[in-house]
Amino acid sequence: MLLDKIIGWFSHDISIDLGTANTIVIVKGQGVIINEPSVVAVRSEKYGKNKILAVGHEAKEMVGKTPGSILAVRPMKDGVIADFDMTQKMIRHFIEKAHKRKSLMRPRIIVCVPYGLTGVERKAVRESAISAGAREVFLIEEPMAAAIGVGLPVKEPKGSLVVDIGGGTTEIGVISLGGLVISKSLRTAGDKLDNAVVEYVRRKYSLLIGERTGEIIKIEIGSAISLDKPLTMQVKGRDQVSGLLNTIELTSEDVREAMKEPLKEISNALKDVLEQMPPDLAGDIVENGIVLTGGGALIRGLDKYLSEIVKLPVYVGEEPLLCVAKGTGKALEEIDILQQLSYE
Repeated sequence: MLLDKIIGWFSHDISIDLGTANTIVIVKGQGVIINEPSVVAVRSEKYGKNKILAVGHEAKEMVGKTPGSILAVRPMKDGVIADFDMTQKMIRHFIEKAHKRKSLMRPRIIVCVPYGLTGVERKAVRESAISAGAREVFLIEEPMAAAIGVGLPVKEPKGSLVVDIGGGTTEIGVISLGGLVISKSLRTAGDKLDNAVVEYVRRKYSLLIGERTGEIIKIEIGSAISLDKPLTMQVKGRDQVSGLLNTIELTSEDVREAMKEPLKEISNALKDVLEQMPPDLAGDIVENGIVLTGGGALIRGLDKYLSEIVKLPVYVGEEPLLCVAKGTGKALEEIDILQQLSYE
């Protein structure tokens, strides 16, 4: 115990929200150090080797714009590691950037992962962190981290329901007495919404746009409900028929129609969780409502949209983009929570 404390004084422990869209790194006692896109840009070298050119914001600027010798990839897909080697390089880059060789001791690291990862996927996350320089690795599930980060009473005998809509997965969790009573992970989230916008524009306007443009459209004018005053946006792309470049005007009603099916999948998953709810916990949820976190919570009117479907109050958490990262950081601050909630 004393040795652990001494080691703790000389190491800078780190928590990582390893998201499909963004990676957020918190250093114990210092707060958020890194908040960058989960993107790596590499150049192909001789003998099949790849040289890292950029990670994070700089790499994201390259997506869809690279020549044949350069590849900008997102190593996380649907909340899990799709490219182990790239993920390892990305984690190592962020750890070294956060740690800055301030300590001789390797840091302990807690990584936030989607609920329901397989043993192989959990092992891949742990090995990525260890090979990137971690002394010890803990994992915590996203619904629990989101609930802690938004300030829900996770340790008390009260039911709390959180819906975390990230880039790759939507995590729905019912928490009571420090554990997940019911949890559901859905691989319909921000990326699926972006793709739905891209496909809608292609089908309706015969205009080809990239995923990044689809994301910008979602953020700028996306809405889950009809707005009193529709928003509009000029969208540039390549006409599918003529092959020439073209510009169209897209409205928030267009985007709402495009996102209708993915949002319906999320609402159906939420209804499934509510149907499995133990009666005593159901009373707590009726009283306290549902909390939305993650980047998807920022979609205009999503709280009202879900509230109308499930007939319960729905709230957007404070700083929804950072809720999971903050919860992971709080778990790192309190070692008893860390040991109770993390798993090997």
